[in-house]
Amino acid sequence: MTASMRVSAIHFAALSRAALAILLFAMSTMAWAALDAGLVKAIAFGENDAKVDAVTKLGASADPAALELLEALMAGEVQTAGERVLRVKDDRATDAITGERVAPVPDARDDIILNNRLRREIETALAALRLVSPNPAVRREAAKTLQNGADDAVLPVLRKAIAAETQADIRALLELSAARIELGSNDRAVRLAAIRALAQSRDPNTRSLLAPLLERKGAEFVEPDAEVRAEAELSLRRIERRFATGEMLGRIFTGVSLGSILLLGALGLAITYGLMGVINMAHGELIMIGAYATYVVQNVFRARFGGVFDYYLVAAVPVAFATSAVVGMALERTVIRFLYGRPLETLLATWGISLILIQSVRALFGAQNVQVENPAWMSGGIEVIDNLVLPWNRIAIIAFAGLVVLLVWVLLTRTRLGLFVRGVTQNRGMASALGVPTRRVDTYAFGLGSGIAGVAGCALSQIGNVGPELGQGVIVDSFMVVVLGGVGQLSGTIVAALGLGIVNKFLEAWSGAVLAKIAVLVFIIVFIQKRPQGLFAIRGRLAES
Repeated sequence: MTASMRVSAIHFAALSRAALAILLFAMSTMAWAALDAGLVKAIAFGENDAKVDAVTKLGASADPAALELLEALMAGEVQTAGERVLRVKDDRATDAITGERVAPVPDARDDIILNNRLRREIETALAALRLVSPNPAVRREAAKTLQNGADDAVLPVLRKAIAAETQADIRALLELSAARIELGSNDRAVRLAAIRALAQSRDPNTRSLLAPLLERKGAEFVEPDAEVRAEAELSLRRIERRFATGEMLGRIFTGVSLGSILLLGALGLAITYGLMGVINMAHGELIMIGAYATYVVQNVFRARFGGVFDYYLVAAVPVAFATSAVVGMALERTVIRFLYGRPLETLLATWGISLILIQSVRALFGAQNVQVENPAWMSGGIEVIDNLVLPWNRIAIIAFAGLVVLLVWVLLTRTRLGLFVRGVTQNRGMASALGVPTRRVDTYAFGLGSGIAGVAGCALSQIGNVGPELGQGVIVDSFMVVVLGGVGQLSGTIVAALGLGIVNKFLEAWSGAVLAKIAVLVFIIVFIQKRPQGLFAIRGRLAES
C-alpha cells in the first residue's frame, strides 16, 4: 500500500467516525424529541393518579429516552423550574422534554417528590423498558421485577420482548408475566391459555392467582365460567403435585444434611465410647474447640492472607483436627487413663472438664457468639427443580462427611494404628502380650476421636452460630446416634445418623421441631429396650466377653 493510499484510508476512517458520531447525536436528539411533553409535565406537575398514568405510558413506550428520564427521576435528578422540567446533574441542566442544554442553571428549582406507590410504578416501568437491553442479566432482572408488578399497559411490550427473546429462562419469565395479566381478560380463550401457562410457573405465589377462580360466595362460584374453573382446578393440581415433589425431595436433602452433621458429631464418639468404652461428656466441647480453631484461622487469613481468604477452610480443617486431638490426648493422659473401667467416675470427671473448657473459651473469646464466614464458593445454592434449591454449604458438608467416614474406615481397617486399636479393643491382654503398646494406643485412639470431633466443629461453624455452648446442643444427639447404631459399629453409626436425620425432618414437617425431637427420643428408648445391642450387633469374641 502506497503512502497516499494510507493517508486516504486514515482520512476515510476519521470521516467514518465523525459520521457515526453525528448519526448517534441525531438519534439521541430524535429519542429526546420522541418524549411526549404532556407525559413529562404530568409526572412533574400532575396529581398522583396522573403521575402514575404517565409513568405507565412511558414504560409501555419502549423509548430509550423514557428509560433515561425514569432512571434520572429515581436518582432525584429531575427538578422543576417554573413551567420547565429539567434534568440536573453535576451542575449541568438539560430540558427533560427536548434534551437541550439549559444555561445558566436556574437557581429556583423544586424537587419532584416520589411516594411509595409512584416508586413502585417507576420500577415496573423501568423493568419494561430494560427488556430490550443487550445484556441478558439486565433483561432477566427486569423480567423478575415484572412478575408481580405488570399491568395491561405493559402487555404489548411483553409480547414484543417474548418474540425477540433468545434466552429460554427469560422468555419463560416473560410468558408468565403476560399470563398473569391475561388472566383478567374478558376473552375466554385468552384466559384459558393464561391458566395453562400459569400451570408451568415455578413461583409459589401462582397458586394465589388461580385459587380465587375456585372460591364460592354462598352457594355460587365467584367465577361463573365452568370451563375456566375446570382448567384452573387442573392447573392447581399440577402445581400442587410439582411443589409437593419438590418439598419431599427438599426434606430428604435437609434430612441427609442433618444426618451428615449428626454423623460428624458422633463419629469421634463412636471411637472414644464405642471402641474404648469411655463415656466422654466433654466430647461436645471438643467439637466446640474445633469450631473456635476455625474462627481463629479465618481471622488469620483475613488479616494476613486476604487474597486467598476463600481457601481458609483448607487450612482450618487440619488445624481444628490437631487442636482438638491435642486437647483430647492431654485429657486422656491426665484424667481418663486413671478411670478406665469406672464409667460413673469417668462421666462425672469429663462433665467437670466440659465446664472448665466452656469457661476457658468464655475467658478467651467472650460469652457472645463469634462470626465464622462462609467462603464465596460455599455461598448461594443450586436450583435442581421447582421450589428446590440446594445450598452449597450443605452440599459441601455432606461431601465432607462422606470423605471423613472414608478416611476413618481406611485408618481403622488398612493401617497399623487401626489394627492396634481394634486389637486392643477386642482383647487388651492378648494385644499387650504380643507387644502392642496398649497405653500409647489408648492415647492415639482417644486423640483420633477427639480430632474427628474438632473436624465436626469446623463443619458446624459453616451452618450455625459458634459460641461456648455449641457442644451442649450436639452431645446428646451424638450419644443417641452411637447407641442406636450399635456400640463399636462404624456402619451402624452411619446408618443411625442418616436415618435419624431424615426421620426427624419428616416428623418436623408433620408435628413441629419440639414434638419431633420428643418422638425420636421415645423411639430410641423403646428400641434400645427391645434391642440393647443397637441396629448392628457386635460379633465375635468381643460380643461373648
